[in-house]
Amino acid sequence: MAGLSLQCGDCGTLLKSVEEAQEHAELTKHANFVESTEAVLNLVCSNCGKPCRSKTESDLHTKRTGHTEFVDKTSEAAKPISLEAPKPKDDVEMEEVGDGSSQQEEMVVPEVNQQLLAELAEMGFPHERSIRALHSSGNISSEAAVNWIVEHENDPDIDQLPLVPVSSKQPLAPKQSLTPEEIKQKQQELKERARKKKEEEEKRMEREREKERIRVGRELLEAKRMEEENERKRILALRKAEKEEEQRARERIRQKLEEDKAERRRKLGLSPEEPSAVKPSAPPVEEKKTLQSFLPVRPATKTEQMRECLRTLKQDHKDDDAKVKTAFNTLLTFAKNVATNPNEEKFRKIRLTNANFQDRVGKLKGGIEFLELCGFEKIEGGEFLYLRREKVDIPVLQSAGSELNNAINNPFFGVL
Repeated sequence: MAGLSLQCGDCGTLLKSVEEAQEHAELTKHANFVESTEAVLNLVCSNCGKPCRSKTESDLHTKRTGHTEFVDKTSEAAKPISLEAPKPKDDVEMEEVGDGSSQQEEMVVPEVNQQLLAELAEMGFPHERSIRALHSSGNISSEAAVNWIVEHENDPDIDQLPLVPVSSKQPLAPKQSLTPEEIKQKQQELKERARKKKEEEEKRMEREREKERIRVGRELLEAKRMEEENERKRILALRKAEKEEEQRARERIRQKLEEDKAERRRKLGLSPEEPSAVKPSAPPVEEKKTLQSFLPVRPATKTEQMRECLRTLKQDHKDDDAKVKTAFNTLLTFAKNVATNPNEEKFRKIRLTNANFQDRVGKLKGGIEFLELCGFEKIEGGEFLYLRREKVDIPVLQSAGSELNNAINNPFFGVL
């Protein structure tokens, strides 16, 4: 198959002729060219008719003008390439002079409608650009020239005067000049059209912003729903733990009552209860399971550690309910004050040598440990308990308050 193009062996560019290959070599210093059967791509824009020789060029045209429809005319424009080197320009002129057949035709600037040219000048367009636009748009109207300028504003030769052969230069048909009122009306129409286009763009942007606001709102609602769901699960888990604690306390009380009853009968010298009166004991498996549930386990979370401190405090002073209740209420006051006023230093600093504090909390086992779990630290040689502002953890303080409320209001808390 005959070659349809020349391909640069250095960069892969396809060229239509030897002249283009020579120009490419001068610009890039590439010298390795081979004949190729692949035709140079010819994509013609359906809107403005601009030819594009590569996909990259068509993408740039689309980005610049917004035109997306292209017609592939590669096969129509493809023709066998001639590998004969072009003759120098001077030789061609000498041959033409020697033969006497023809001379190089003179190139001149095409004539354009002066009235339309003046209108474009009033709009602020350069003289050379206005002439090229009117010539390319057929001298139809200033509106067509403006549209052509918008579509080709990035062309490298847009501000260069166009040149046409003298033979093709034809006088323009006389066109009726526009009155100042008509010129003003046209300018007003162009401004109105530009204003409408701007309004449409603003409406489109507003719709996009509204969609974004709706999306952000949905995300916030979803986040709030998930937070509420997690809080609901936490409360359910806390209530379940309280019920289990209450059930275990009841079971321990029942066992203690049974043991006390058996001890009293033994001291009185009475015989054990009749087998028929004794309640059936739980199966061995269940009893083993119950005993295992009461084995001492190291608390895993900070909340469980707080609960264990409060349980220890109550068990060590189970004969003095008033002192235990006073300690729980004092600890609850400390946690509540810090959570409500985290910036007040007076609520975050406790003197350990204070007599009231020692009598209510300090001397009781588990009281200071509970405050340390809330974030308090000993400072100045152990004279003060201090909670730094940056270490104030509101969720931890809220958990401490929940545990204290449960310990105060649950009559079975810490029993046995």
